[in-house]
Formats: sequence, structure tokens, C-alpha cells
Amino acid sequence: MSNKRINTAAIREKKAKGEVITMLTAYDAAFARLLDEAGVDMLLVGDSLGNTMLGYDSTLPVTMEDMLHHTRAVCRGASHSLVVADMPFMSYQVSIEEALRNAGRFLKETGAQAVKLEGGKEVAPAVKAMTAAGIPVVGHLGLTPQSVHQLGGFKVQGKDVAAAQRLMDDARSLEEAGAFAVVLECVPAPLATKVSQTLAIPTIGIGAGNGCDGQVLVIHDVLGLLPGFKPKFVKAYRTLHTEVSAAVREYIDEVKTRQFPGPEHSFALADEVLEKLY
Repeated sequence: MSNKRINTAAIREKKAKGEVITMLTAYDAAFARLLDEAGVDMLLVGDSLGNTMLGYDSTLPVTMEDMLHHTRAVCRGASHSLVVADMPFMSYQVSIEEALRNAGRFLKETGAQAVKLEGGKEVAPAVKAMTAAGIPVVGHLGLTPQSVHQLGGFKVQGKDVAAAQRLMDDARSLEEAGAFAVVLECVPAPLATKVSQTLAIPTIGIGAGNGCDGQVLVIHDVLGLLPGFKPKFVKAYRTLHTEVSAAVREYIDEVKTRQFPGPEHSFALADEVLEKLY
């Protein structure tokens, strides 16, 4: 793996060459370093950290300060992967000026190379302003979690003609506004494939089938770190929550039975020093 940082041009070039793009979420320096060293192309500091790291039941409470804090940590851990920061709810919807200011903060204050925001035609003017200012943007269409209440829940999007055409139009709008890639979430696979074939910019799928130019998943889902419900589109490559639980139970048992720490984990003191203490 090259030590050179992946940039937006390299991501677009991958699509041109037919190379599949890999993306995973990261929320701290430790995981960023692990994923970076493994060779992941892009790291997304997702506002999903509201669920995975902060204990919220949605992404809506996540603030700019939350995102800046975690993005800084990820950027300290990654030296190869392109880092994309999610813009949280209401950080870009109020006005183009505010959207531009907040997007700029990610590049200035964290070291991220790009931002991601949800929406289609309605956010295209903000995307255009950002890209004109030199801020690379990733779009996000389909199931957009920040709009979950408006969408009526976590549902597959674009299933009828009107909705599918709207998604196609939104994707074109984002491309025309200057986005260098777009995430497609919970979109029927044939529609996602058609969008991918229509756009010159890469598509990154999550629950959008195998016809996208790349894939993204939440790292906690990939590693099976959290037990409980998993969406259909998730594949857990390991089941680490059982390993973590087993390790912690073993630690508790060894501490209580004084097996840990043993001599090999302890520091010695010369007898003559000990004897002089009173």
C-alpha cells in the first residue's frame, strides 16, 4: 500500500478504471489507524456516531461540536485513507452561508478532506457553493437518516416510478453541483445500478446492491461489536461482542480470585529497601 494519501481525484479515477471503492465508518483514532493500515480507501466519520458512540436512538441530536471532536480524532489516526466528515442535522439546512461556514470548519479544524451531506436538489445550491470554495462534497440519497421522520421510518426508497425518477434527478443535480461521489442508502439494487451507470462520479452503496462503484458499512456492524437488530444489508464479518464479553468476564474472575495481576505483570522492590521502611 502506498503511503500517499488518497484524494478525491483518485476516487473518481477508480470509477473510470472500474476499480471498486471501499469505505467504512470510523469514530476514533484507534479504529482509524486499524482501518487505514488495512487499506480502506475512504473513512466516513458518520453522524451514526450518535447511535454507536453516544447512545442516542437517532442521528438527530448529534452536534457540530460532536462531529468536529470525533473527526479530529479520526484524522489523527489516518494517514492514507481519504477522511469524509458527516455534516450533522441543521448544520447546512438553514442557509447556504451557514452551510459553507460549517463545511469549512471541518477542513480547517479537523484535517478532513471532504464533507458529506444528505439530500438532492434542495441542497444542490449549498453543494455548489462548497465546491466553488474548494470543499470536496459527497452527496447522500435514498434513505437519509436525518429525514427519517419525514420519510416515515427506515424504509427502502425509490420503489415506484415517481420516487425512482426523483432519485435519478437528485443524483444528477448533485453531480452538476460538483459533488465528487454520492452515497446511495437503501435503494433497490437495479435502480442503484442505473444511477451508477448514469453518473460520471462514483456511487457508494449501503443496502443498494452490488452495482454501485463502492460500498460502505458501519464498522461496528462489520465487526459484530453490538448485539441486537441488524439491517438486511449488513454482513457481520466477525462477532466480536461475544469475544469482548468473554474477555471481560475472564478478567473479572481473575481479579476476584487474585490470579491477576501475577508476578509477570508486577514490579519488584529490593528486600533491603523494603526492610528500611517503617
